[in-house]
Amino acid sequence: MVNFPLKAIFGELMFSSMSHNSGSSHISSSCSNPSSSSRINRRTALRWGAAGASTAAAGFGLATAAAQRGASDSAPLDTYNQNSGSQLPFLHGVASGDPLPTSVVLWTRVTPDRDSLPGSGLGEDIKVDWEVATDEAMGTVVAQGQAVASVAHDHTVHVDPFGLSPDTEYFYRFRVASGVHSGAESPVGRTKTAPTVDTHVENLTFAVASCANYESGFFNAYKDMAQRGRSGELDFVVFLGDYIYEYPTGEYAGKSGIARPHHPVWEIVTLEDYRVRYGRYRTDAHLQAAHAAAPWVVVWDDHETANNSWRDGAENHTPGFAEGEWSRRWNDALQAYYEWMPLRQKQLSEGGKLYRNLRFGSLMELTMMDLRTYRDQETTAANFGDPNRTIVGNEQLEWLRDTISMSDATWMVMGNSVMMAPMRLMTFPGNDAANEGLRFVKGNTSGFAVNSDQWDGYTADKDRLLEALEAREGNSLFITGDIHSEWANDIYRGENRVACEMVTTSISAPNIDEILTTYTGIYHAEDNSTSLLIEDAIKSANPWVKHLDYDSHGYAVANLFPGRVDMNYYRVSDVEDPDASVTLAVTKTWTPEGGFDS
Repeated sequence: MVNFPLKAIFGELMFSSMSHNSGSSHISSSCSNPSSSSRINRRTALRWGAAGASTAAAGFGLATAAAQRGASDSAPLDTYNQNSGSQLPFLHGVASGDPLPTSVVLWTRVTPDRDSLPGSGLGEDIKVDWEVATDEAMGTVVAQGQAVASVAHDHTVHVDPFGLSPDTEYFYRFRVASGVHSGAESPVGRTKTAPTVDTHVENLTFAVASCANYESGFFNAYKDMAQRGRSGELDFVVFLGDYIYEYPTGEYAGKSGIARPHHPVWEIVTLEDYRVRYGRYRTDAHLQAAHAAAPWVVVWDDHETANNSWRDGAENHTPGFAEGEWSRRWNDALQAYYEWMPLRQKQLSEGGKLYRNLRFGSLMELTMMDLRTYRDQETTAANFGDPNRTIVGNEQLEWLRDTISMSDATWMVMGNSVMMAPMRLMTFPGNDAANEGLRFVKGNTSGFAVNSDQWDGYTADKDRLLEALEAREGNSLFITGDIHSEWANDIYRGENRVACEMVTTSISAPNIDEILTTYTGIYHAEDNSTSLLIEDAIKSANPWVKHLDYDSHGYAVANLFPGRVDMNYYRVSDVEDPDASVTLAVTKTWTPEGGFDS
């Protein structure tokens, strides 16, 4: 049986206790998470002694780290790149992100030779030419230049080609200008700049995605996203965290086990490890296609570092011999994130922050909040209301307030990695399966909101943010990931509805049916009776929840207009099927005057 980590479906929650059966026994966190001492032993074994055993158990001839770093034969590269048709030197495709009216970040990675894989530290610096054109055939080039893919930055390249026209579709590519692959060209990517601040915009369409676990399923949602982007249907993509997962192979798989193993096979803790894991993800052909089809706006959650992370540590981090100091791990994870994401490159010492805002004409101000770097550690319900506790930090809170108060955009859209709406829950006497599902929602029998990893656990900051939105003239939308399920919520401050929240499900990370299958040993299909029971109970106890589905995988597409937002929820037919279909399942419409349509 796969050991599911406690950070799972419903908000990465630290469970304290819940009624189990009709007696007085409790389900404790130990049933899903090993103790600190057992984590040390497990992680140490995985890292230093069991990589080969884990690989063999997965039935996959994955190269070891040593082979990856230094072998001269073809096996490491061929194995590494089996999920993509890409060839040297552009094994990891191209990407763009953070569109401005006159620029958009362009990204690629160059692999100089067979040994210079991500995290290897091998290979020479490579000169790379780039060009931007108005046509996909690259016949009308409007901007060009040269950059360096340096070994110091894992051979990743970031270009910021200012001087482009606003609200314009562009195409771009890279060309190697030195080394043995000189003249080789990358795939052609599509991107789009933002409209100017004073441009009247009637509609924006953007994808919303979160939580892509490589081992628990395939990335068919990205395939559908790529098709919509290439057709011009999407202006951009917002990714709300958990782009990668840090776990070792087998620790967080799907209900049928490992769909495809992680690389490296151990839990990632070092800069090298994080680089290797990002590289593994970016060999996926569908993920490459989604990045190449539209600009992405990204922010991290916890799994880009470690499960249930906070300012000074994480639930899934043991200081000392096993995993070192948190500050080092956090810095390594952040560096790898900046290297592998299409983000503007600004050093933290220069005031660089992951939180930021992007303007899209008159219609939308998009704020991307960093809800991990500055937060206090999770606590119990007795401390949720402490005014000194924070999820955003003082500096980010003031930035949020200023951005909200000064923006004259019709919509304030909040890129939000953990759920804003509160949750009140009851347990089910005599129903172990339902209570096991609810354990990941973290309820208690008193009915209080106890979602401690989310905004519920930081109520002072929550009220400060909602107060700023309530005072603003305009509409407000939270777009949210993290919780591996679809939600549509009204957001209230007191009796006043101040915003709505649209929550996208996971690309592939496990859901209720997968949790139940693992817990009971009996296969649970989507929309099983236990999942439906849990959904009905939550909607009954939480009248602001207008849509909820716990068993789906996929992503969402938001259509934003001056007077309404339509959120289209696209679902993957079977996340464990590499050829699964993706279809529109539900559309929810919200207006500031009337709330949700049904």
